[in-house]
Amino acid sequence: MNRKHFLSFLATAGLSMSTLKAWSSSAELAKEIRIPPYLQPGATIGITSPAGYITPEQIQPAVQLLQSWGFKTQIGNTIGKRDFSLGGTDEERTSDLQQMLDDTNIKAIMCARGGYGAVRVIDKLDFSRFKENPKWIIGFSDITVLHCHLNRQLNIASIHSKMCNSFPSDWSLADPVQIETILSIRQVLSGQAVKYTAAPVTANRNGRAEATLIGGNLSIIETLAGSASDIKTDGKILFLEDTGEYLYSIDRMFWNLKRTGKLSNLKGLLIGGFKIKPEDPGDEFGRTIYEIVTEKIKEYDYPVCFDFPVGHQKNNFALKCGTKHILNVDANGSSLVSI
Repeated sequence: MNRKHFLSFLATAGLSMSTLKAWSSSAELAKEIRIPPYLQPGATIGITSPAGYITPEQIQPAVQLLQSWGFKTQIGNTIGKRDFSLGGTDEERTSDLQQMLDDTNIKAIMCARGGYGAVRVIDKLDFSRFKENPKWIIGFSDITVLHCHLNRQLNIASIHSKMCNSFPSDWSLADPVQIETILSIRQVLSGQAVKYTAAPVTANRNGRAEATLIGGNLSIIETLAGSASDIKTDGKILFLEDTGEYLYSIDRMFWNLKRTGKLSNLKGLLIGGFKIKPEDPGDEFGRTIYEIVTEKIKEYDYPVCFDFPVGHQKNNFALKCGTKHILNVDANGSSLVSI
């Protein structure tokens, strides 16, 4: 049916484009998320670097800890490879990740670090075998590209968490928060229920939401707008974090989210860590992260939690992207529970 006949059919049937859009949105929400199998002792975790450069020595603390948990590890060819700031050339990083996506013996893929580079390979990857045998992809920051693509194109869950470059070189000297956040990766990989809490913040907005959790790095999500990896936020709980950005840049990115409709139909909003780049004296933006966000969402009524423990910081807990969660925000603080 061509466009002219289709529009004529809509008019004859008494249907509007807004009705069709509502149907499309409902269909999007109705898609069943695919959850990769949780890991059993003896499962193999592949380690690759689709973004920045990292040495074999730098991943050893992660390798040793994963093995102490009872998992096997398979080190990718990109570990130690270098193309300036990247973990090898685009072709090398694509090939390494592709091999791990296709290898049915590998049950999870941990990205060694973030930085930059995932967007350079995402359109070169073939996910056809991965769709048949999904596995957990683990990482954050630049790896938000993969999380968003998996959610939008494949509807497959993934894990937003610390990576190899965040594991302490001496576990006995790690502080409690660092230990707890890294252990949360094991909990999520093993299928254990997790609950995270945050202290009350004056800017919070109380409420309860039960919906799919998606999100990641704000600047990455903004740059994916209009692409095949652009996430759909309607009816979902969105979490956001970022680092090394000026306040005015954060304000601009939140305006982008608002103007593209990503904030209007949420079920809930989590604002994680935001490391602000120091402003030049005399050129201050004059607004806090709390004020920036509140301005963009003031006409909406969903619950909002600030200072949630996710982001470029020690208290960066593992989150299952694409799966159902319950968010509760009240005077005592906030909680997020996976279900």
